[in-house]
Amino acid sequence: MKLSSLADYAVVMMSAAARHCGVSGRLNATLIAEETGLPLPTVQKLVSKLSAAGLIESTRGTGGGFRLARPPATITLADIVEAIEGPIAMTACVDSGRHDCCIEDNCRVKPHWNAVNGAVRGALAGVSLASLSVEHA
Repeated sequence: MKLSSLADYAVVMMSAAARHCGVSGRLNATLIAEETGLPLPTVQKLVSKLSAAGLIESTRGTGGGFRLARPPATITLADIVEAIEGPIAMTACVDSGRHDCCIEDNCRVKPHWNAVNGAVRGALAGVSLASLSVEHA
């Protein structure tokens, strides 16, 4: 499994936001773009997606900006990845309504994918944004 660039950038952006948590009221996309090196349009797109997922609160206009919707210790890597990628699934066959696999009717592995997906999600859920925002020497 490989994260998309957008999901990776969302983790970078949220980590930067977590480092500012409690320091300033609201952050703006320009500040985060400068701090992280991410392109400003990408940060703006991520603000929209992360806000829709309820991970950040954003306000437009003068005096606007964004902030984390919850404390960094309560936001997980799984939350961020799912906000960008959707539900964590290693294969498409576990999506309800999808029937595009030519071996689906006889597949003996399909019943096990939910357990695998749960293990991957559990591992990502075990990493908090607070732990990702700690500076390493």
